[in-house]
Amino acid sequence: MPSTHLSLHYHLIFSTKKRELWLEPHIRLRLHAYLGGMIREMEGVAHAVGGMGDHVHLLVGLRATHALSNVMRELKSESSRWIHEELRMAGFAWQEGYGAFTVGAPSLEKVKHYVLHQEEHHRLKTFQEEYLEMLQRGMVSYDERYLW
Repeated sequence: MPSTHLSLHYHLIFSTKKRELWLEPHIRLRLHAYLGGMIREMEGVAHAVGGMGDHVHLLVGLRATHALSNVMRELKSESSRWIHEELRMAGFAWQEGYGAFTVGAPSLEKVKHYVLHQEEHHRLKTFQEEYLEMLQRGMVSYDERYLW
């Protein structure tokens, strides 16, 4: 094959340290815009960014040259720095880990709707319930002692 063709889409999830409610609605809008801008700066595609007061979701398209761990490290460290400097939230921190799930192209619109309508979803289920379902659907092994 003379050229390379890729469809690499990820649903990324990470939360505030100790799942504290740092991200009020007015802060979320600015943070989501910032995170989307970071993905675009990395030459990725920010399909959707959403979340709640204690966590964020991103649906992104990445290039073959992106290493997921590097993308996540940069997203979390740079957004944390931005939150401290721009929003003056000195005690803010992200939790150490993250969730990353591959998304097939036919499912992009469904996952995009999910990411952008977090408040609706969390009226029906807690974040913990939904995250456990994602882990199970993704066939990800886990030890519940280290989830929260």
